[in-house]
Amino acid sequence: MITAVLAGFGLGLSLIVAIGAQNMFVLRQGIRREHVVAVAAVCAASDAVLIVVGVSGLGLAVHAAPWLVEVVRWAGFAFLVGYAVLAARRALRPTGATLAMGPESDAVLPSTRAAQLTATGTRLAPVLATCLALTWLNPHVYLDTVFLLGSVASAQGDLRWWFAAGAATASVVWFFGLAIGARYLGRWLATPRAWRILDGVIALVMVAIAVSLVVG
Repeated sequence: MITAVLAGFGLGLSLIVAIGAQNMFVLRQGIRREHVVAVAAVCAASDAVLIVVGVSGLGLAVHAAPWLVEVVRWAGFAFLVGYAVLAARRALRPTGATLAMGPESDAVLPSTRAAQLTATGTRLAPVLATCLALTWLNPHVYLDTVFLLGSVASAQGDLRWWFAAGAATASVVWFFGLAIGARYLGRWLATPRAWRILDGVIALVMVAIAVSLVVG
């Protein structure tokens, strides 16, 4: 049982640690300290659902309908390109937002209090909608979580659900660790220029992932 849990944890962690659209979004929300727990919980819960789908064998239904994967592929491409455009727009037309670092930040940062609040002013619903789209419109999520994890779990026999539990635990540890740990990067993002660079990097990563969905 312990071996199956550790195997699921290791494989699950190896699949989600790689830089991707979902991880970049979680990282940005963690740095902004904006709806951190909610975003991490949505990502971890989504992974858990997909793992259950794969381990229970329902992934075969998707395998039997390859057109569904194509639909998700192009929908994901369109969404990632759109998100990249928004990130690029933030990089080219900065709002002057910075990250409040603590009670003494008004004396340290050159920005106004209103500009600081811009970094934490997004409502929860749009953030969660973006998080869900980045998760469920990504074909790689289905290939890795449903197909790969599901096929490996089937080799575990009666211990496959322990394997699934290990993989789901890996998602919880990673997403909460990434979201909460990202706040320590805030000291390097205390200026509008730093946020422009971050958004520029996010835009490039999103475009690269979108292209990989189409040509991969």
